[in-house]
Amino acid sequence: MRVPLPSALLSVPLTHRGYHDFAARRPENSLSAFEAAAQAGYAIELDVELTRDGQAMVFHDDTLDRMTAETGPLQDRTAAELGRITLNHSDDRIPTLAQVLDRVAGRVPLLIEIKDRWDTMGVTSGLLEKATAEALSGYSGDVAVMSFNPNCMAEFTRLAPHLPRGLTTDYYDPADNEMLPPEVCARLREIPDFERTASSFISHKHSDLWQPRVAELKAQGAAILCWTVRSPEQEALARKVAHNITFEGYPAPFPA
Repeated sequence: MRVPLPSALLSVPLTHRGYHDFAARRPENSLSAFEAAAQAGYAIELDVELTRDGQAMVFHDDTLDRMTAETGPLQDRTAAELGRITLNHSDDRIPTLAQVLDRVAGRVPLLIEIKDRWDTMGVTSGLLEKATAEALSGYSGDVAVMSFNPNCMAEFTRLAPHLPRGLTTDYYDPADNEMLPPEVCARLREIPDFERTASSFISHKHSDLWQPRVAELKAQGAAILCWTVRSPEQEALARKVAHNITFEGYPAPFPA
């Protein structure tokens, strides 16, 4: 069953990993960045990764190195251990998805990207999808879920068929996706899993929105979002195709 994207996610600009600003001590995917987005009225895009004890943690990278003073894979730590780690340039600690849901509490829409085997696009264990679905159980705010990995979204469809879902998509240039075989890049470029995952939207790379397959999906009624716009000029071009944008680095205007 295809579940439509909430109308607010078609109209309210999405902050990429929250309304983050290192100079203001609001790092990406932090409670401070999410609170700033909510207070500004922006929707929030965020990422979840799996902990050693099967929890959904809000964090983009597979490793802790870039965003914290710690090193090594995030999945080697428990949620409690990760919750004690401070994010760089802030007093924020790595939050669980449940903590973020409690903080946002339906004030603004959420778009959650599941980072499960997204570097290989392989079959998933289902544990992160399960943890995400469980965290969202009973959440009453506007929310949708997506992933680069179609296998992840197929599993999430099985676990939470009532929630809106979609695919994060790209041109998949092999030069930019060295871990993926060229034939996998070629397959994913055609977005062949839209029907299999009962998706209602894609979030496509903003500089590649003019691909024929994007136009085909839009003509068939799919909602088209995009990532990640970083200037008003990029936004103006993206909005010629996309219904909504994910942005960072400037205050995106609200549609009239």
